[in-house]
Amino acid sequence: MSDEVGATKRAESGLVEHLCENPSCKKWGSFGYAHGRAAPNWYCFEHQIEWATG
Repeated sequence: MSDEVGATKRAESGLVEHLCENPSCKKWGSFGYAHGRAAPNWYCFEHQIEWATG
């Protein structure tokens, strides 16, 4: 008996574009920040967030 009988085909994954979340910027958001399991916020190099350490 095969395990594939009731299996569903996995959806194809593709490129996900994250743009900077600063309202005046449309650059690539390569820096993602999230607290815990929250959805990340994406920012470019110029607008990246500096986390408080300590």
